[in-house]
Amino acid sequence: MPEQSLYQLLGGENGVRALVDRFYDLMDTSPEAKDIRALHAASLKQSREKLFLFLTGWSGGPQLYVEKFGHPRLRMRHKSFTIGERERDQWLWCMSHALDAGKFDTAVADHLKSRFAEIADFLRNQKGDS
Repeated sequence: MPEQSLYQLLGGENGVRALVDRFYDLMDTSPEAKDIRALHAASLKQSREKLFLFLTGWSGGPQLYVEKFGHPRLRMRHKSFTIGERERDQWLWCMSHALDAGKFDTAVADHLKSRFAEIADFLRNQKGDS
């Protein structure tokens, strides 16, 4: 029997959407995320949709982001934002709490936290805190 994709382990479309919504709800309301929140537009609607599209394909589901926007080119798309350790850590704080609230299998959540930490660090474009 083939292994399930992360997309399936997250609960497919509904699970990814719920994860993204929890993530942005935390970013929008938590003082722990104030600096990363300040990098976003007043409305998080577009950010929510783009992260949903990206995570869907990245986790093994339909390549919705690629179909709509082309290759993600994460570094290029984030270069106009000042991303230091503080912003990275606040983003990871939101994602970690969103994953924990999702009640995913511990191994799945831990794997995702590790991968997201790698990606978030890769997107830093400032040394230290910004």
